[in-house]
Amino acid sequence: MASTSDFRNGLCIEFNNDLYTIVQFQHVKPGKGPAFVRTKLKNVTTGKVIDNTFTAGHKITIARVERRPHQFLYKDDVGYHFMHTETYEQLSVEESMIEQPLLLKESMIAEIVVHADNEAILSVELPAFVEMEVTYTEPGIKGDTSSGSASKPATIETGLTVYVPLFINQGDVIKVDTRDGSYSERVKK
Repeated sequence: MASTSDFRNGLCIEFNNDLYTIVQFQHVKPGKGPAFVRTKLKNVTTGKVIDNTFTAGHKITIARVERRPHQFLYKDDVGYHFMHTETYEQLSVEESMIEQPLLLKESMIAEIVVHADNEAILSVELPAFVEMEVTYTEPGIKGDTSSGSASKPATIETGLTVYVPLFINQGDVIKVDTRDGSYSERVKK
């Protein structure tokens, strides 16, 4: 058992018979009344973010969560298949557990988050940025910024469409942010 003084961002706790990670917290000591901790909690299974207030010193149960490195192998009708990088053990994961499944490509290393007590897979976390090759995009025309945004759609090697600047051409390698699937930068060759 732990208390609210052990709160930190990223801590996984058991709350309302489910697992939540602490996204943000703030200790508040008002002039009148007892101290409390205001938190934003993200449900590990659904991804929903809720606000909750704990009284200072409230007892909580910390969930043991492990992050294990796995290499993505392939996708089929069963799901996405991964292999542990140290034990070579293979497992299959449903698409709903992956935040951005269209940013996965073969041999990419991802972290699989596992509840250590019952070995249940909670989620698959991709690296913050991935490098992808642009397989199709229209050529950018110089001065074509009348719409106010100087970007165009580009299809990357996994089939996802990303909006990129006009200077990006077919065959270029770009970095894509896995949190929101947006263009970050062009990779120099």
